Order: sequence, then structure tokens, then C-alpha cells
Amino acid sequence: MIPPGAVFGTIGALVAFPLRLATREVERRQGQLRRGVTRRTTHVVFGRAQLAKAATTKNGDAEIERRVLAERAAGRALTSENGFLRLLGLMKASEASALSRQSLLDQSRLGAADLDLLSLFDAFEHDGEPYSFRDLILARKYAGLISGGASWGAIARSVHRSGPVASLTAKSLNVGSQYGRSDAIYLEGGQSELDGQLLFDLGSPDDDTLEELFADAEASEEEGRHDDAAALYQRCLAIDPSDAIAAFNRANCLRGAGRMAEAAHDYARAIKLDSGFVEAWFNLAGLMSDEGRLASARRHLQKAIALDATYADAVFNLARLEFDAGNLIEARRNWARYLELDASSEWARMAAKGIQFVDLQLARTTG
Repeated sequence: MIPPGAVFGTIGALVAFPLRLATREVERRQGQLRRGVTRRTTHVVFGRAQLAKAATTKNGDAEIERRVLAERAAGRALTSENGFLRLLGLMKASEASALSRQSLLDQSRLGAADLDLLSLFDAFEHDGEPYSFRDLILARKYAGLISGGASWGAIARSVHRSGPVASLTAKSLNVGSQYGRSDAIYLEGGQSELDGQLLFDLGSPDDDTLEELFADAEASEEEGRHDDAAALYQRCLAIDPSDAIAAFNRANCLRGAGRMAEAAHDYARAIKLDSGFVEAWFNLAGLMSDEGRLASARRHLQKAIALDATYADAVFNLARLEFDAGNLIEARRNWARYLELDASSEWARMAAKGIQFVDLQLARTTG
């Protein structure tokens, strides 16, 4: 079941189910689902389409590992595609089991990080504990493959080509590198690569196009090709005008390209689509501040803080804005609040110095 008020974000395109249908199901249960991750995101779904992309990208699997660690450290609940479908009641739960994560690790000799990543990309019947006996068999096979030189990513990319992963429990698996390839796992003595159809073939050409466009836009944005990325995000919005994340990302790209008026328009568009989009309020405030529109910047920062009182960056920027405007009491109050949220970073040291400066100025004035 979906927890009340849950906000799901996706990283990578979904393979098992079209995002538009998943969005409808989540909203029917009074939750939210968006591409990407924002401050309000409580649950992150890792799409399996990342696996294929990672295979063609330098350090692709390592980037997935980095993102998994980052989202887990942020306190968000991580779920696989199949785990997400089970939460929605759209996929029947696999056979119940009583095997704990630690028991599976002890009996299989599979590394903990590999187990978690393979679970997150549905290489087992269950995406978390309790695991089944078939999961234990698979874990032992995967441990053998890894000891033979395979990576968790190569395994995850290969196992879904055979249909339900439980069908692999009765098959002999071999590392592809033994047969001239390192990116696939082979059956039996290497006569045939794992192959087959992906589960839940419920997509449409529009779904595929949108997911591909969004992925291409993200890649262009990461590479600093702001104009190209903005054009791709615009094509995404032409297909799905309700996508606040695409509008927000496009605004960031336009700002990076120096197209400030258009960026402001798309930040406002993102806010209109999702009035609780904290990052959009914050980034629009930054743009307003850069253009000298301080009253507008102040209002947007105050809105961001009203939506998320723990948004330390917004609190710091509001303090700095008030200081520059000569509102020393307000600047001090916000810097003090910032130190409640962050007491040890370089920004915290700057906030402490700001408070000291304000106190000195006030002492001189009253003295």
C-alpha cells in the first residue's frame, strides 16, 4: 500500500509499466508521481531503463551506485519497478518467505552492496526482505558469476531477457567474458545468451518517445548543452504539458544559456503546474535577485521557506538578501535559523560571521 501523502520520483525510465499509467494509479491513491527527484520526494523508483544506458556510458554503473547511495543518505525510501507495482497492487506479490537479508547474505556469500543493487533492479523474486528460497538459489548463482568476473550491472542487464527471473533457478549461468563478451550472462555452456521479452509490454509509441526525449534532454543538460537540452525539454512539454519537472529543468537550461526572460517564464510555468515545487520558487528567486528585483526575490524565498522550513539554502539566501538591503535584524534572524539547520559547513561559518558583524553594528548604533 502507498503511504498517505507519499511523493514518488523516478530516476530513469520505467520498463515494466508506462509512467502515465503509474501516475494515474498513484494519484488515484492520493499520492504523487513525478519524473526526477525534488525536496518533497519521499520514495524513489529506480527505472530499469538506466541499465541499458549505463552499458553505453563511461562509468555508467558507478553513476547508478552513486545515485543510490545519495538517495538513501537523503532518507528516501528506494524501490524497484516491481516493488513499485506491488505497492500499487498492479503486480501480485511473489511467494512469501521468511529469509532475512542477513540470512540471504550469509548463505549465498553474495556481497551486501551487490544484493541491494540487484534487488533494486529486480534480479530476484522479491525486491527486499523477506526473500524466498528461489531468491537464495539466485543469490548463490549471482555470487558465482561475480566471483568469475561479472559485475552486478552485467547480471541485472541480462537476467530480464529471459522473462521471470525465478525461471533462472533451474538453469546454469556463465559469465559472458568467457565467450568474448563481458556485458552478458550466458546459459548452459555459453551456447545461448539470455533472451526474451520484457515484462508488462503495455507501452505506446508516445510513451517511448517521451521517455527517450526526457533521457536525451537530461544527458544534454548534464553535458552543459543548454540550448539543446531546452529544445528537448520543450518537446517533452509538447507531449505532456502537465510535466512540472520538464518545465523546471527547461528553465534551468534557459538560465544557463543566458535566456533569462524565458527562464523566468518556465519557472513560473513549473510553479503553476505544481504550486508546492520548492526548488522552482527558490531558483526563480535567484533569477530575480540576479536581475536586481529584490522585492520579488524576497517574496519567492519566503514562499520557498513557507513550503519547506528546513530548506537551508533558501534561509541563507534570504538572510544575505536582507543584509544587502540593510535589514540587519531580519538578516540576523535568518542567519541564526540557518545555523539551526547547518552548524558545520563553510556556509555555516559565513552565517556565524554575518551574525557577529550585525551584532557589532547594532552595538555601535545603540552604544
